[in-house]
Amino acid sequence: MTTFKHSLGTYLKDRRSKLDPAALGFSGARRRTPGLRREEVALRANISPTWYTWLEQGRGGAPSPDVLDRIAKGLMLTEPEREHIYMLALGHPPEVRYCVPEGVTPRLQRLLDAFETSPAIIKTALWDVVAWNRAATAVLTDYSKLSPSSRNILRIVFCTPEIRDMQMDWNSIARSVVGAFRADAIRAGASREISELVDELCTNSAEFAALWQNNDVEIYGEGIKRLQHPTVGLIELEYSGFAVDGRADLSLIVYNPASEADKNRIKTLMKGRGFT
Repeated sequence: MTTFKHSLGTYLKDRRSKLDPAALGFSGARRRTPGLRREEVALRANISPTWYTWLEQGRGGAPSPDVLDRIAKGLMLTEPEREHIYMLALGHPPEVRYCVPEGVTPRLQRLLDAFETSPAIIKTALWDVVAWNRAATAVLTDYSKLSPSSRNILRIVFCTPEIRDMQMDWNSIARSVVGAFRADAIRAGASREISELVDELCTNSAEFAALWQNNDVEIYGEGIKRLQHPTVGLIELEYSGFAVDGRADLSLIVYNPASEADKNRIKTLMKGRGFT
């Protein structure tokens, strides 16, 4: 435990040395070392300067999660950095808390766009689609024409008849989606958000209500999706799910055409929409 305490103190000292006192409202004059002073971190974290000093020196008992959260806020730590001080201080990551995603970066969008004939989307833990590429628009649905609240995969699967009619194996897809949604949302700590969405879906879909009562849990890792598209007929897609590094709130799903014929059908759909 002594090693953990010393490592925590070293890490906290390093983090405060990286902060600009002037940018945070503190005088930069007469400082022998860069960064914030200990008492300034304590002030920002709303904890005792003595207690903070002890933490950096490896003295005293283990800090509480509340104290660690205050210090993380005071030091302006990122979420990975906050998790790191939990591991150093307590030996385990912080309790999961759900945060509403702020969208995707231009870099992530460019990644989606690089899949020219493979529909690709980025979804949240609540299965809201927050980014997509042109192939997804042509093959799956035109998310740009939906309101943000309607871009939810469960709402689309269970409450959009035209999308449901395209699914060759809707029952299997429905079971998989509900099981994976349950696992993702719980893992993200979104209990309140789950309740609101589940209540709505149970009211609007008897099939969802029945599947939710089964309490199945799955991982939406990889599989086959078969669509009977009204324009080009059968399209078979191999899908794979990926975590987005550094964004625990997001995941990427890529649907690759299973054959050259499927790829050509997707090209036909994209051409029909003016995507060249």
